[in-house]
Amino acid sequence: MHGGDEVVAALAGPPQPLDWKFSQVFGERTAGEEVQEVDIISAIEFDKTGDHLATGDRGGRVVLFERTDTKDHGVSRRDMERMDYLISRHPEFRYKTEFQSHEPEFDYLKSLEIEEKINKIRWCQTANSALFLLSTNDKTIKFWKVQEKKVKKISDMNLDPSKAVGNGSIASSSNSSSPKPCLANGSSLDGSYNNLSHDFSFPPGGLPSLHLPVVVTSQETNLVARCRRVYGHAHDYHINSISNNSDGETFISADDLRINLWNLEISNQSFNIVDVKPANMEDLTEVITSAEFHPTHCNMLAYSSSKGSIRLIDLRQSALCDSHAKLFEEPEAPGSRSFFTEIIASISDIKFAKDGRYILSRDYMTLKLWDINMDSGPVATFQVHEYLRPKLCDLYENDSIFDKFECCLSGDGLRVATGSYSNLFRVFGCAPGSTEATTLEASKNPMRRQVQTPSRPSRPLSSITRVVRRGTETPGVDANGNSFDFTTKLLHLAWHPTENSIACAAANSLYMYYA
Repeated sequence: MHGGDEVVAALAGPPQPLDWKFSQVFGERTAGEEVQEVDIISAIEFDKTGDHLATGDRGGRVVLFERTDTKDHGVSRRDMERMDYLISRHPEFRYKTEFQSHEPEFDYLKSLEIEEKINKIRWCQTANSALFLLSTNDKTIKFWKVQEKKVKKISDMNLDPSKAVGNGSIASSSNSSSPKPCLANGSSLDGSYNNLSHDFSFPPGGLPSLHLPVVVTSQETNLVARCRRVYGHAHDYHINSISNNSDGETFISADDLRINLWNLEISNQSFNIVDVKPANMEDLTEVITSAEFHPTHCNMLAYSSSKGSIRLIDLRQSALCDSHAKLFEEPEAPGSRSFFTEIIASISDIKFAKDGRYILSRDYMTLKLWDINMDSGPVATFQVHEYLRPKLCDLYENDSIFDKFECCLSGDGLRVATGSYSNLFRVFGCAPGSTEATTLEASKNPMRRQVQTPSRPSRPLSSITRVVRRGTETPGVDANGNSFDFTTKLLHLAWHPTENSIACAAANSLYMYYA
């Protein structure tokens, strides 16, 4: 998305809409199977290479998956593409390991239960073939190391383990004239020996010598997850975001009113860099909803608010970044204000594009793409489910209007994606002239709900033109004319960093698609 790239793209025309296909599903539900609350996926994240995928659930577990299709060839997929190597196989992942990251806790001072639910997962830099990641619930962040360890076994024992009984604590006397065998501390076995005599007998003449057991490292390996550090007691409110810095040493954590900066090596102190808490809580008008570091500039980060604004801050300006470097917000259209205006304007998620030039934000009804060099308004707006606007009253009544949908960008920055209800997700093209607006269902047949988008004149995406993309929508129904199901919602999804592959969560099932 640099200037030269935009000129080339404009000459070549917009890329063709992608043809999405089902790849894999983990934890698929059978018809009529009831989903346990603890199994519902609450976080998804690819690592930087795209070779590993992590999910967190409401039960406090983190599950890791690893890619298998690139390992078969012995070279990375990127190298294959450089060599014009034709890859007919789609991305494939397999279950790697899982571990219990968080447990339910109770805050006795505030009489508050702290859920074990994983709110966010972020991958850290790998080292010595070990994987590192951060996971957080509402209050506590943990730093995990996942590594293959060789299994150690005990060998060269006196007793044949297949014949030994009990706990194997029998030790024989080397003196054959001894009337009774003794334990290591010299006490007699007496009655217990009679019980053992059916299964165990000394060789004639006794054992010639006593062998000390030897610990031997076998070739078998086990994946072991160890919690290296716990970053706690720094947030009075629920943590909604964590984000790694490009320096590889620090990360931020954000709650409703504060953003803290941590060093990965130091768990007992953090620096408060943003504090929006007013002196009098009755004056509170907005809260922080999401925060993320710039992908390449270690001094810059962005955070969004419940009022629909995004603030870009520069850590070089001051220790406490209460004044922002840039403010991105869309002016309210005159006459459009209603009771729901502020609620649906709240941004639930923001993501930087890979090159750091654009920020993608998701509010309740739309996706917006912002150019960090242009703070007058978004360069593109994508309507996710405009047909829900007449139903906002119902959505408010059943609390669905407060659902927090995530968003993601493709690695090449040409497309964006986000979830909706009825386990649907939308993929939009954001390249100049693109009219791509695809609706997919999280199932084995993702195109089941697909309707052709009517062709219409496209407008170029330039630094001053604003684009509004709706896709195909009919009031009161979804893209296929079906009534909407507010109980099944696709909140969490992630785009592979280098390929057109999406992982998304529908309740306890992880679906993967490729194009």
